[in-house]
Amino acid sequence: MEVKNGLGLHLRAASTIAESTRSFDAKVTLLKGRHHANARSVTSLLMLGAAKGAKLRVRAEGPDARQALAAVRALFENRFGEE
Repeated sequence: MEVKNGLGLHLRAASTIAESTRSFDAKVTLLKGRHHANARSVTSLLMLGAAKGAKLRVRAEGPDARQALAAVRALFENRFGEE
């Protein structure tokens, strides 16, 4: 997925991802190159340093994996509600 919002994966966007993924019975991981982040951890997401235009892979495992992926995809597509 591509980070499309102007400020990149900053505190508000990371918090939105973390809050959204906590409601699913799935382990969600975002990957940028060799770096990975637990989607439920705001700090871990911020450490990815994903600026506008960054390409991230999203992986989910567990009973709610498909729903979790759909929720994360919607957040990225809607630019985290910022634009």
